[in-house]
Amino acid sequence: MNTSNPADRERVAWHISTYSPNAGGNCVEAGPLADGTERVAVRHSHHPDAEVIVYTRAEWEAFLAGVRNNEFDFFS
Repeated sequence: MNTSNPADRERVAWHISTYSPNAGGNCVEAGPLADGTERVAVRHSHHPDAEVIVYTRAEWEAFLAGVRNNEFDFFS
């Protein structure tokens, strides 16, 4: 994925969590790339044309495991 190419960004199936405040507030969007590489793109919902970070499947799974294990619960 060329993260600066708008056409590539449009091919990502972007998702916003249902836990996001105000249904579309300051949120992170994530979605699988459509190129069959098992990578996930992440961006800020208010700045869809800004930088996109792309993670491998292993990186994404490690992050999700950490979330499920409360490793990123910084404010409680």
